[in-house]
Amino acid sequence: MGNTVAVTDQSFEQEVLQSPVPVLVDFWAAWCGPCKAIAPSIDAIASEYGGKLKVVKLDVDQNIEISTRFDIKGIPTLLLFKNGEVAEKMVGAYPKAAIVSKITPHL
Repeated sequence: MGNTVAVTDQSFEQEVLQSPVPVLVDFWAAWCGPCKAIAPSIDAIASEYGGKLKVVKLDVDQNIEISTRFDIKGIPTLLLFKNGEVAEKMVGAYPKAAIVSKITPHL
């Protein structure tokens, strides 16, 4: 998980919704192949945008409350939060360039 931080149902409010910088949340699960496929891209984005963007991962199997609250039906799902609100939603294994193009306008 390189430069990403794991969040839980308990830490989500503080780590994501109250963050002073935009937060990219990677909703994933250990058994999900596409989630593993985009993990290097997510880690790279976390490194490249450090300070301007926080990148966190939430395991949907262990954190049902938050996954349900944000209506996560398929994984990987990436949600970009800005000022505590969802600014972008991407469902599926997007290439890094596509993820960057979605988040950059919000930084």
